[in-house]
Amino acid sequence: MNTTWHFINGRIIDPANGTDRIGNLLVIDGRLAAPDHPVPAGTPEIDVSGCWLVPGLTDMHVHLREPGEEYKEDILSGCLAAASGGFTGLACMPNTRPVNDCAAVTATIITRAQQAAARVYPVAAISLGSEGRQLAEFGELRAAGVVAVSDDGRPVVDSQLMRRALEYASNFNLPVISHSEDPALSSGVMNEGPVSTRLGLKGIPAAAEAIMVYREIALAEFTGTGIHIAHVSTAMAVDLIRAAKTRGVQVTAETAPHYFTLTDDAVAGFDTNTKMNPPLRTEQDRQALQEALADGTIDAIATDHAPHSILEKEVEFDQAANGIIGLETALPLSLALVRNQVIDERRLIELLAVNPARILGIEAGHLSVGMVADITVIDPQQQFVYTADQIVSKSRNTPFLGWSLQGRAMLTMVGGAIRYNRLSATLS
Repeated sequence: MNTTWHFINGRIIDPANGTDRIGNLLVIDGRLAAPDHPVPAGTPEIDVSGCWLVPGLTDMHVHLREPGEEYKEDILSGCLAAASGGFTGLACMPNTRPVNDCAAVTATIITRAQQAAARVYPVAAISLGSEGRQLAEFGELRAAGVVAVSDDGRPVVDSQLMRRALEYASNFNLPVISHSEDPALSSGVMNEGPVSTRLGLKGIPAAAEAIMVYREIALAEFTGTGIHIAHVSTAMAVDLIRAAKTRGVQVTAETAPHYFTLTDDAVAGFDTNTKMNPPLRTEQDRQALQEALADGTIDAIATDHAPHSILEKEVEFDQAANGIIGLETALPLSLALVRNQVIDERRLIELLAVNPARILGIEAGHLSVGMVADITVIDPQQQFVYTADQIVSKSRNTPFLGWSLQGRAMLTMVGGAIRYNRLSATLS
């Protein structure tokens, strides 16, 4: 597979190196060459006029379902969907079957990912079986290749166990990712408010998230360790995180495109593709999330890509599984923030590439000389209608079918190899 290429006439946006200019990028044997390096004879040239050349995007929160639920998604199909959406790296959550709570499961994921179209960074469980009773062996898991720990999907209810997790993980430089939710308040199926009342659906109050975010911040501040808050959905949580950062607490946070794009009004048609956890919130929450993305309170955009088959989604709303796919719509939905002047282009790449890599501690998110060439080519102007026949994921559970979107990944390169290409059928 060819790993030597010459990109010309692109807008190079590389926030980590302070670069935003029109220029060329030369890739030789899978690595980025110096700007003044001679172009080897016979190097294929890729004209990316009108497009952005950016560091490969990293999604720090996905569910690849392998091992155990490959009928929904597997590592190969999920990574191909990622490459289609412009992501060169994925951090996969541990709620597989079996749970990724030991080195053997981690090794299985890493081995399978060697043939995938994107890099896979396993996240291990905080507790054995994600049952919240006994810590997993973080040292063994770190040595096996995990980049973080989380019981995502199942909040750690025991505060003492969470305290020990923070202290133990800090010994191995492992980020702790919190699914911040008070289960006692979270037995509903959508956001609690006027819409849930009108629809007759049991609601989940914003306080369910805020209470647990407050606890995580308090524990991080008390132990002097870091905490990462997953899929923030409420203005209350944003306020808590912003205040904690002001005090110097080591807290980072992510949100997902559906939370800054949709509100609980989308549930009005009882479409189970609008059911997720945490649920879609109010317009006030949506606006607060956008402000937090702009001012640095929220550090990253992650998809929480959660594939489900029709078996889990074409049922009564109360019975439907939570979650939607997001790898193939995250970029255009996020680009809308730029067009609407919520954030600028540099901030967008920080949220999708630079900060996720920094939080996870992986070597990615910049276009430095000598760096492995993980590159995303983005056409911010391309318009398309998102239809089912375009979906690369095995699953189709998305509320964005039929939407007119703008901006798309045109080419995704991993290690100098083209993994997905919409620019030209002649490139290979």
